[in-house]
Amino acid sequence: MPRSIEQGFSDFLVNIKATAAETSATVSHRASIKACLENNFGLKRFTRIGSFGNGTNISAYSDVDYLACLPTASLKQSSDSSLRLVKDALVTRFPNTGVVVRCPTVVCPFGEYKSQHTEIVVADYVKEDSGYKVYEIADGSGGWMKICPDAHNAYVDAVDKKHGGQVKPLIRFIKAWKCYRDVPIKSFYLEMRVAKYADGESCIVYDIDVKRILTMLRDNGLAALQDPMGIDGYIYPCKTEAFKQDALSKLNTAATRAEKAREATNANDIKTAFDWWKLLYNDQFPNYYL
Repeated sequence: MPRSIEQGFSDFLVNIKATAAETSATVSHRASIKACLENNFGLKRFTRIGSFGNGTNISAYSDVDYLACLPTASLKQSSDSSLRLVKDALVTRFPNTGVVVRCPTVVCPFGEYKSQHTEIVVADYVKEDSGYKVYEIADGSGGWMKICPDAHNAYVDAVDKKHGGQVKPLIRFIKAWKCYRDVPIKSFYLEMRVAKYADGESCIVYDIDVKRILTMLRDNGLAALQDPMGIDGYIYPCKTEAFKQDALSKLNTAATRAEKAREATNANDIKTAFDWWKLLYNDQFPNYYL
């Protein structure tokens, strides 16, 4: 029996959500990491952030991020030195895990699932802004930059609620393309871009909006996004210019494939549309026939 495009995206959403095993794995090392940080540095806050924290993670690809707010007195003026201190403490606690610094995080690559890979975002509390806590984290150059994950999560939650819970799945569909095609765009940039896009729409139709978002990103050349919450100034798409050029090349291909899928749907050639979606998602999109 053939699927409709709507059924295809519905089934795809089930496939890309974290499994029960992955969800369970996300908490397996939390207590040990938290205790290690408390014992070595003191700990003002330890909370899950990122894709898992906001319900936009991708099965088998998204790791778990925790914000670890340490007392200012436990940190160094250099953010690089602060990351190394935390890494050394976690290496002592988990000597066989291969703990590494990957700015702005310290990574503990536990277990077989990517969801067991835990990234610790070392943070210093700065102030409260509009009811949200603002922190500083490593900026990659030894200094510090401001973040406010609570504010950004609240923004995504509000836009998602406005559209009856359809925005977080839309974010997942764009992130799934990033993951399946190894596109070096920051997940946070995509999350905020999609939320900002959806905030200006009256309704969401997944195949239409995935195409529109990909073409928007292509046509604006992955332009920096002004932070809709006014915390970060601008949100940048990629870590380096080389990554951006690679991402733009893959984005051009993706946008073309999404356009072809929509053209096929408009011509009522649903099987061909499925073929284009499968190509866009590196054969991970459901088959046309059940």
